[in-house]
Amino acid sequence: MKTNKKIYIQKNSLNKNLCIQKEFQLREKNFLSEYGTLSANAKRRKKEENICNIRTPFQLDRDRIVYSNSFRRLKYKTQVFLSPLGDHYRTRLTHTLEVAQISRTIARAMCLNEDLAEAIALAHDLGHTPFGHGGETALIEIYSPHFSHAYQSLRVVDSLENKGKGLNLTWEVRDGILKHSKGFGNIIPATPGETAITVEGRIVRVADIIAYLNHDLDDALRGKVISSAEVPDICIKKLGKTHSQRASIMIEQLVYNSGPRNGKFILDMGKDTFHSMIILRKFLYDKVYRSPGVHNEFVKAKKVIIGLYNYFLNNPDVLQRELVKMEMAPWDSSKNPLKRSVCDLIASMTDRYAMNLYSKIFLPNPLI
Repeated sequence: MKTNKKIYIQKNSLNKNLCIQKEFQLREKNFLSEYGTLSANAKRRKKEENICNIRTPFQLDRDRIVYSNSFRRLKYKTQVFLSPLGDHYRTRLTHTLEVAQISRTIARAMCLNEDLAEAIALAHDLGHTPFGHGGETALIEIYSPHFSHAYQSLRVVDSLENKGKGLNLTWEVRDGILKHSKGFGNIIPATPGETAITVEGRIVRVADIIAYLNHDLDDALRGKVISSAEVPDICIKKLGKTHSQRASIMIEQLVYNSGPRNGKFILDMGKDTFHSMIILRKFLYDKVYRSPGVHNEFVKAKKVIIGLYNYFLNNPDVLQRELVKMEMAPWDSSKNPLKRSVCDLIASMTDRYAMNLYSKIFLPNPLI
């Protein structure tokens, strides 16, 4: 009866012209912990004239991300294995969906804003290059040592999507996108300014590594890059033998060990779990990411990136045509240096688009 009464009250409120968005935001205020981020306080980069009466700002961000060109292109971007033929290997898109699912699970368990965590997770890799970290390394070498997929992801949502208009996301989502990346750095850093301003953003950072540690190990075993006997014993003992066991333990330990300390919400995974994750990450770097089979393919991919980069620098007319095809803003020398627009184009390409274009430009086309 109590539940029915609540439903009746909500319907009655709607009949009195109280928009659904306000209902959701009232629900957030009553449900979220004091460390959760209220969507009612969210701010955007630019003022919007048309306000949605159904979705909260973070829900609106999520939908803008999911309907973007950059999000759709993730399905043909490398996670670890370049253009895998097997149907069960992860791509950048499936990785993103796993991060989003883990982020929502953790945020819900901690009474934080699930919509904010999901929006950050769905956008965190939009700026990832074709060919995974091999493509990123190539752009670092030929474009700028300061290039990073985290900053490029922010650039995508701010300046590249929607034919240059951007998605006008909230500051909280944008901050989480920029602060998600860790490379081989600390999983849970303590340096001020290195982590997101929201707890939800910090959760996505941990969810990202929970996802890739598990699915990259899974794919490496499937691809016979490593054998199950090679996985460090402590990782099996402390984290489990299966993908499901490992993910569950990591998530549970983060939820159970985290909480308020001295007025701040501290993320903690417990000593044993955290130590085992560090060991598993090092194992994957040594035995998978830097293995000859994976590394040699990335070397080939770097040549594709470098070849396309130099070609576009010398052929800005072709650059313009490709930007139009990708539904990106045309190059304008008054706004961006040529190198910046070339970098944006290449970083936005999928693996297959880059390889097909490279083949079309540099390889002979035999007559039939």
